[in-house]
Amino acid sequence: MPNPKRKHTRSRRDSRRSANWKLEAVPLSKDKDGRWHRPHTISADGYYNGVLVRPPKTKKKGSQPEGGEGGKQ
Repeated sequence: MPNPKRKHTRSRRDSRRSANWKLEAVPLSKDKDGRWHRPHTISADGYYNGVLVRPPKTKKKGSQPEGGEGGKQ
């Protein structure tokens, strides 16, 4: 397996690492309601391009946690 002939300095190492520091801004677009969102993604409401593609989640009423009645024994 090849090994480096000489040690790279801290300056050379850090300059290589700093080349990728810049982050790009996330592209945003407005939907028909005037809210901002990322393009080509489903909104939090479950809509994509004005069409409901994922119905909203509903909570079940009266559900009990696992373990029966939940009292101490």
